[in-house]
Amino acid sequence: MIDEKEILKKVQESIVEALGVDEEEVTPGAVLFDDLGAESLDLLDIVFRLEKIFGIKIPRGGIQQDLDGALTARGAEELKKRMPEVDGERIVEGFRIDDIPVLFTVQTFVNIVKRSLAEKETAH
Repeated sequence: MIDEKEILKKVQESIVEALGVDEEEVTPGAVLFDDLGAESLDLLDIVFRLEKIFGIKIPRGGIQQDLDGALTARGAEELKKRMPEVDGERIVEGFRIDDIPVLFTVQTFVNIVKRSLAEKETAH
């Protein structure tokens, strides 16, 4: 299994290439949309790069598949558990499910890769 530091390094490189930002800006807590200027299509670019680098398949829609419309209070609490790297104050009842990607941080992608690699190992 690849260690988290190595995953972080490859995630950072992918984000730098996809967004054309400076390496120093791509910290684990950097929010892709707010801090790094990402747009929706950029996320797909990053996902494709990570899938190729790590030989994994990252499901599209991820968390959104389990939720519908806007978050209930219970849904907001569940999302906070699933995305502990995100500022919990940004995840509130009524938050639109389709807007979840605007919460993504560099660490979110690290966590997604870690989960995907673990699932891949379990499958073999």
